[in-house]
Amino acid sequence: MQESIQRLAERLYDKNKTLTIDDARTWVELLWEDFEATRAKAGRGYEGQKVTEDIVTRWIENYGPRLHEFVENNQKYKRLFEKKQYLQ
Repeated sequence: MQESIQRLAERLYDKNKTLTIDDARTWVELLWEDFEATRAKAGRGYEGQKVTEDIVTRWIENYGPRLHEFVENNQKYKRLFEKKQYLQ
């Protein structure tokens, strides 16, 4: 799983140069966990790492270039990134 997360972080970093590679990794981990948690809360069975990786990949492709903008309006994520350059 760590290889998948690192690969996705590098992809996100390539799409959004506002992020550092560490920020990109944090985002990927958050998206990964949120997807799996939301799916579990909805009562859906675990379909494996590949399904989660595919969803996170789609989110990176669709939202990656603007993902840093989400932080400004979401307190849950803002405190994780508040020391980052793009919020100063």
